Amino acid sequence: MKKSLMFAAIIAAVVILALMRRGATGNETAVTLETLSLHEIRASILASGKLSNEEEVMLSTEVIGKVSALHVEEGDAVTEGQLLLQIDDEAPRALVGQQQASVRIQEVAIAAAKLKLDNLQLAWNRKKMLHERGLLTGGDDAFESSTNELDLARLDIQSREAALQQARAILAEAEKNLAKTRVYSPLTGIVTSLNIKVGETAISSTTNVPGSSLMTIANPASINTEVNVDEADIANVQVGQEAEIVAIAYPNQPMKGVVRSIAVSAKQSAGSQSLSFVVKIGFTDTAGVLLRPGMSSRAEIFTHTGDATLALPIQAIRLTEDTSTGLKQYHAFRAENGVARKVVLKVGISDDSYQEVVEGLKAGDKIITGPDRALRNLEDGDAITESAPAAKAA
Repeated sequence: MKKSLMFAAIIAAVVILALMRRGATGNETAVTLETLSLHEIRASILASGKLSNEEEVMLSTEVIGKVSALHVEEGDAVTEGQLLLQIDDEAPRALVGQQQASVRIQEVAIAAAKLKLDNLQLAWNRKKMLHERGLLTGGDDAFESSTNELDLARLDIQSREAALQQARAILAEAEKNLAKTRVYSPLTGIVTSLNIKVGETAISSTTNVPGSSLMTIANPASINTEVNVDEADIANVQVGQEAEIVAIAYPNQPMKGVVRSIAVSAKQSAGSQSLSFVVKIGFTDTAGVLLRPGMSSRAEIFTHTGDATLALPIQAIRLTEDTSTGLKQYHAFRAENGVARKVVLKVGISDDSYQEVVEGLKAGDKIITGPDRALRNLEDGDAITESAPAAKAA
């Protein structure tokens, strides 16, 4: 008898709890609701990097010498072809003068050799006429000697012409080295760094040697940001996609940009095993921000934009996963006559706030969006009541 009473009591308790859960006792779960509607979803990825100039040149010299004149200062605006720096050219100029004299000597020597050849040609013509008449003193030997002398004169001119070509080549090289003592700007821009002073020795371009880097010139209009995109996300990035960039120095002033290029090969980030691709983003609107190369920045690249689509707040979507099969199922709760109804969803793209609903719901449905604690414990058929919206701070 006692066992029967205990069993009946347990059944009654279960029934009462079930009725309470379904709202029979008025104990409904307070939830927030939102009407399902259309939203523009902009799927994006985040990446960080630094600002840099697309058009930037680090100038160095090909000759060694002391800087005798410096015509710019750091921060100066320069134009393409403007003289920036002069290296002491005394030795190169002297060498040019020496080679010019060598060229003139060869030219004079050739003129003298040609005059000698003309005289020998006239003499040979006379000897030939006499030899043909049998009147030449010395006979065949004298005529043969004259012929040999004429041939040698021709070879001498050829030798001197070759020497002249060599002298002119050495002169051209000397003039080229002399020209290298003057450094001109290869582009129009700003002197962003100046690493040499008058009196210091400029060294022909050698990495990490003081004096090898003279100055850096950049075109400020070509500034962009180079960000590192993880290899897991790079497949979604394409040239021409819009982006929003924030320089760390101006966290509240977002700027607009567009993807200009994507690196062909990946690189490994310092101190990390992951691979990333360098993506260059050009600015389309800097919002009046003064940008400087080297500034840290972060970018949000919008990988998908389109027309408004049916979308649900991300916090309203629940995910269940079967670990044994790896199957995932998305669902949400729709409010129907004071009861929560679980609806299985097929979802699409998402952004930070909304996720596209492909199947399962329609526009105008009342969707339970929170609070999160209630959503975690909510089950199909639970009684609900809409909570009053939180009062806004004055």
